[in-house]
Amino acid sequence: MWRFVVRRLLWLVAVLLIITAITYGIFFVMAPVDPAVLFAGKQPTPQVIAEIRREFGLSKPVWQQYGLFVQHVFLGDRYGWPGLGFSFVTRASVKSQLGSRLVVTATLAFGAAFVWLILGIPIGVVSAVKQRSFVDRLAMGFALFFVSAPVFWIGLMFLWVFWFKLGIAAGTGYFGLTHYGFFTWLNHMIMPWIVLALVEAAWYARMTRGSLIEVMGEDFIRTARAKGLSETRVIVKHGLRASLLPVVTMFGMDLGLLFGGAIIVETVFNLQGIGQWAVASVSTGDLPVILAVTLVSSFAITLANVAVDVCYAFLDPRVRLQ
Repeated sequence: MWRFVVRRLLWLVAVLLIITAITYGIFFVMAPVDPAVLFAGKQPTPQVIAEIRREFGLSKPVWQQYGLFVQHVFLGDRYGWPGLGFSFVTRASVKSQLGSRLVVTATLAFGAAFVWLILGIPIGVVSAVKQRSFVDRLAMGFALFFVSAPVFWIGLMFLWVFWFKLGIAAGTGYFGLTHYGFFTWLNHMIMPWIVLALVEAAWYARMTRGSLIEVMGEDFIRTARAKGLSETRVIVKHGLRASLLPVVTMFGMDLGLLFGGAIIVETVFNLQGIGQWAVASVSTGDLPVILAVTLVSSFAITLANVAVDVCYAFLDPRVRLQ
């Protein structure tokens, strides 16, 4: 098992290096003009351009430039310069802004993921066990509605009902856990979590239902029943475990993509996360920020895929023997 995990971690390092190489090639080597001019801002001075060229080593051979770029990304600069430069708009270090926005996006992503898993998987299991019953039709009706409903509409409806009309939930904005306390933080995050989770839970309910129905017809399920195991044990220990493989795959991809920013939810609830930052940076041409968001999104998806591979090994021992 540990040999399998080590192989996956080595593969992760290789993939991250490839991602940084491709990103460097796009933003620096393939740039239509001098990269130092692009990264110096909208009104660059010769002094700023010279400093950018020194910071990224643009007068050195390409392989040395790439080495300095990797150092900037993962270790920061030994001379004290921020690894990804300064934002053209705020003139602040990109890394200093990235940290706070990444906390907001991570809070939204992990909280919503927890909610959609505890909603989607049980609904899918119940629906699969009670096929063609009223419960099954009700569950699939729920899934169909929230899969079809636009996220921004669900978010606005939640704000209108629970904040504006009933006044039982907080409004928009992110209030940090350390500064405002647990209950204020939780009150402002519940609605974004639920809105994002309802859409995803609908997909997970449908996938869990289809996968479990297929698995429950396999020979090993009939063998387990023939041994006298209870139906609950057969479903939970044997059927559900085998049926979760496609669900885990989708979960890893969804969670990784959320770190690129749940743009609509962040916009509706005024959460200053990665997604909202990326959209604003594209509209203003803030190249260092675009570069940072590109790297974060790529790394998140790659890490999520490695986590999925490790989960596979626990759910299905045949994976680590291949």
